[in-house]
Amino acid sequence: MADPNPHPKADYGRNVNSPDVLIIGAGISGLCIAIEMTKAGQGRNFIIVEKGSQVGGTWNDNVYPGCCCDVLSHLYSYSFELNPDWTREYPGQEEIQDHLIAVAHKYQLYKHIRFNSSVTEARWDDTNNKWRTTIRRFGQEAETGEDYTIRSDFLVSAVGQLSVPRYPRMSGLELFEGKIMHSARWDWNFSIQGKRVGIIGTGATAAQIIPEIAQSTSQLTVFQRTPAWVMPRHDKAISSTRQAIYRYLPFAQRRYRAGLMDFRESVFEATVKPESARHFHVTSVSRQHMLGQLPSSASAKLREALTPDYPFSCKRIIVSDDYYPTLLRQNVKLETSAISNITPTGIQMENGTHRDLDVIILATGFRTHEFLYPMRIYGMGGQPLSNTWSKGASAYLGIEVENLPNFGILYGPNTNLAYNSEILQIEAQSLYLIRLISAVLTQKRKGRTLTVQPKPEVVERYDREVQDQLSRSTFADPSCTSWFKDEHGRITTNWCGSAIDYQKRTCYLDWNDYEVLGSGAAEVQKRGVERWRRRVEETQVSDRNCIICVAAVVLTGLTMWAAWACK
Repeated sequence: MADPNPHPKADYGRNVNSPDVLIIGAGISGLCIAIEMTKAGQGRNFIIVEKGSQVGGTWNDNVYPGCCCDVLSHLYSYSFELNPDWTREYPGQEEIQDHLIAVAHKYQLYKHIRFNSSVTEARWDDTNNKWRTTIRRFGQEAETGEDYTIRSDFLVSAVGQLSVPRYPRMSGLELFEGKIMHSARWDWNFSIQGKRVGIIGTGATAAQIIPEIAQSTSQLTVFQRTPAWVMPRHDKAISSTRQAIYRYLPFAQRRYRAGLMDFRESVFEATVKPESARHFHVTSVSRQHMLGQLPSSASAKLREALTPDYPFSCKRIIVSDDYYPTLLRQNVKLETSAISNITPTGIQMENGTHRDLDVIILATGFRTHEFLYPMRIYGMGGQPLSNTWSKGASAYLGIEVENLPNFGILYGPNTNLAYNSEILQIEAQSLYLIRLISAVLTQKRKGRTLTVQPKPEVVERYDREVQDQLSRSTFADPSCTSWFKDEHGRITTNWCGSAIDYQKRTCYLDWNDYEVLGSGAAEVQKRGVERWRRRVEETQVSDRNCIICVAAVVLTGLTMWAAWACK
């Protein structure tokens, strides 16, 4: 639905720098908390700053060839904004981006967004109980001045874990005379047609890029440090008939989504518990997938090179039907020797081989452990967040950080799901965070002050609990390194339980877990524990009962029609 009022209004438009809430990031998380704020009746006095030129977050940044999602389409949307028009079982980048743009228009969010604007620093003002956030404009926006300050009662970081590219530390990288591209900064103005291309990395992103560009390059060398477990994708088009059914019979789409949720949740044990029977089963499925796609005896050495020596799910799983077959192409070479250094004309291997290249693609992921990087955040008393997180990032429920009053993170530490849709987590976090925001804004409207931050002992106790569970998970296996772990081996990205576990953990707020200060503190503390209904996505009614209900409705309708016809 097009925004009926596309022009910003003075009371909350782009020329106001004192909003109730400042949201950093216009991706899935940022849009979600903004929508929840309006649905909760907290008004529209918020600003969203976005470093990119469009909404979408990672789906706006990542436009590399073959970019798509590893979560099934009908699970990859907000529960309150299902998309009946997905064209494939797994969505591509453009389709996800189009959907998010449509959602932003429907909820009239564009008037609140300031594009081409990044946060350099956020500092809590102890005297005025507000956040002072420095914004840097670039591009055309910077013509009116580069830096300015926004003062807000509440600050929300919605930048996520996959926003800042990680560039490898390789000797000589700056000496390469050809083209270097990071997968998250793809240059479509440069053609790789007929070029000798090397891609560093064999993770989920590389597995999407490789089949696409292999068709265009004269030679493609895949530099593999460690192989990954690969599961079949079974992607296919969704017919126009199914789309119409989902559009006009929303119950059918919700039923299908619930089935997908049931399936994904059933995979949790296989993903996290290395001693489980399900873990053994999925490992076997992955091995059979490789054998089915690389069946010949001539591929025996290739299969050996592609077989991981660590447990299934210790690293991120690749979901692909065309990655293995692409490695059989005549113009594709899998290089498993270690890289020594980059030269002006290519890559020198430790075994003495030199690979001559025109292009180097860095599919090396993101700086996932440096939450909020490169922003500088200062809490109460001017204490930098870097001090609080000196031993690794942590947050109560992955949302609230000690010493940062009236602050929240979406898709923060230990909230990533390695097997299901992250949107499930983001919605649960938004529903929790909106309670804190509402408390602060309600007291503000009454002319009172309120600051809320988690007690340090609560954060510490929660972190110990999460890390204890993670230490027994597949993610903690010492035989592999991954972006789930920081340089000390601490798992800072992944959640320790299932999506439903997290929803249940975040559907209540205990005010005793927080330091509540200000003239409105007494009223808020009286609330004790607040509870709300989580958004239940899994199947609640069996197929049998559904059929019985539908049959009963049809039979009732026929009976009424017959009675009317006999009159």
